Amino acid sequence: MYFLNDVEKKYLLSHLHRVTRKVGVTDELRGWSWFEEPLKPYYDITLPMYIICGKYCSTSRDVYLRYVQKEPGEPSPRMVFGQTIHSLVASTFNSFLDTTNPPLESEDPRLQQVSEFVEAEAKAAILKQKSQQPYATERDILHTSLPFLVEHRISGELLGLSGLLSIDALDYLHGILFDLKVGKKKDFYRLYCTGYALVFESIYEVPVDVGCTVYIDFRNDRLFISKDLFHISDNLRSWWVEERDHKMELVSTSEDPGKPRTCPESCSYYNTCR
Repeated sequence: MYFLNDVEKKYLLSHLHRVTRKVGVTDELRGWSWFEEPLKPYYDITLPMYIICGKYCSTSRDVYLRYVQKEPGEPSPRMVFGQTIHSLVASTFNSFLDTTNPPLESEDPRLQQVSEFVEAEAKAAILKQKSQQPYATERDILHTSLPFLVEHRISGELLGLSGLLSIDALDYLHGILFDLKVGKKKDFYRLYCTGYALVFESIYEVPVDVGCTVYIDFRNDRLFISKDLFHISDNLRSWWVEERDHKMELVSTSEDPGKPRTCPESCSYYNTCR
């Protein structure tokens, strides 16, 4: 799931790493600059990452309904399925590192495919590492063949985020932050990796320059996985800050932004807003 194939590795090494070294990131847009503009929040309001990054509603009326009108919303089947996928991937990965944490079990064939895929990738990586490092300990084998912090908990309060956040995965050997999505590609999904990178930098003061959105989809009930590797650039970081400030302002002023022209049926406020 989080392992790069040969083409993706070439793109990372031959293009992205060169871009990150040549272009870089402005220091004021690094997470460790959380105490000054533009990263310092204007409002004494905290919002979760999915609210800041989510642009499913073109007017952000979902934010108004949730935080001004206090409407709880109703999770759609697609949202519930996506949450289940996230839990399944995390538990399957962690089952290799913690034998007391078995992966989730499900009769859904789609979930079974995901579990089998993650398990097969992890086993192959471990066997490969064992064949190359005959004197390494079992612990070394695990942490170098599976170099991922999965569902890493971290506080985003320095950047105006609420509660403990959960990063889907961080490859700590190659410096790649991963975010998992179920469904079709959307441009604003890059904001999630960007936001988590800023938070990671704000806490650990370690630069994170590469993000990767992993897309899980099913075509005729067959698992399909694709990846979007990208530089977490100044433009993306500025976009994230703009979204955060815009939605904080919306909540602070309590002004109804109005209904959008079209509403996705997957929105948890689809019935309430219409």
